[in-house]
Amino acid sequence: MNNIGITIYGCEHDEADVFRRLSPRFGIIPAIISGNLSETTAKSVPANQCISVGHKSEVSESTIIALKNAGVKYISTRSIGCNHIDTKAAERMGITVGNVEYSPDSVADYTLMLMLMAIRNAKSIVRSVEKYDFRLDSTRGKELRDMTVGVLGTGRIGKAVIERLQGFGCHVLAYDRGQKIAADYVPLKELLQNSDIVTLHVPLDSDTHHIIGYEQIKEMKQGAFIINTGRGALIDTDALIKALENGKLGGAALDVLEGEEGLFYFDCTGKPMDNQFLLKLQSMPNVIITPHTAYYTERVLHDTTLKTIENCLNFERSLAHE
Repeated sequence: MNNIGITIYGCEHDEADVFRRLSPRFGIIPAIISGNLSETTAKSVPANQCISVGHKSEVSESTIIALKNAGVKYISTRSIGCNHIDTKAAERMGITVGNVEYSPDSVADYTLMLMLMAIRNAKSIVRSVEKYDFRLDSTRGKELRDMTVGVLGTGRIGKAVIERLQGFGCHVLAYDRGQKIAADYVPLKELLQNSDIVTLHVPLDSDTHHIIGYEQIKEMKQGAFIINTGRGALIDTDALIKALENGKLGGAALDVLEGEEGLFYFDCTGKPMDNQFLLKLQSMPNVIITPHTAYYTERVLHDTTLKTIENCLNFERSLAHE
């Protein structure tokens, strides 16, 4: 097979380095574009059938049409989730969409870190120390071994989270639409009623949008914690804020936020912040916000780059055999 060209959008400097290092080994010629994919940039795509996008790019129907007109047949997203891509429009246009799997340990490690920070009041403690207030926090922390953790979603990341939790000796409950691993599976309502911590690892789709909302939070234990390293819209943020304000929930640690698009991954220093959800949550001493960074490790960088190349090669080979 001749060399294959791949157009790579939204490519960070370190991503570009890995693409350039790995591509020759596979006979790939990468066309690296630092800017995110848009309808405008899609019109300047070189004559490559395969392109790659990051999860920061919102790939709308108009962009899909522009890609179709440019001769694109395959989109490989450098992420597990595809909710940033209008996959229905892609299907109508005859464009195949593929995702990548990467080490689940990055997100699993980060989830446990957020969990521990939440139950040990880390935000308040660090803020006090920064002001040279070295008194102990008025609220004592909790230990994981004394708690029940409910894991929503038992795919690769959920499974890795459960494996880590078992090492802490806590009781773990699991919920999923299909029982994928050896775990104590219970209905969602039962999980919510019995968990001191609820952590979200389901993909975002029409069925899981606001899987945690007003009704679900009502079922949760008084003072429970919510951890979200999945997608922001898994939680009804208005319901979350109200439950934090009235004390129903003991705290939250969120690496993703509903409406984060156009905010996370941008330097907003010196600019007025008009995201009311973010402003309210940040003002709370028991809420930790980080900017969708759980996946951001060196190992994941290598994994996503390699899998992107393999996806595009496999697609080209499938065309050659038609």
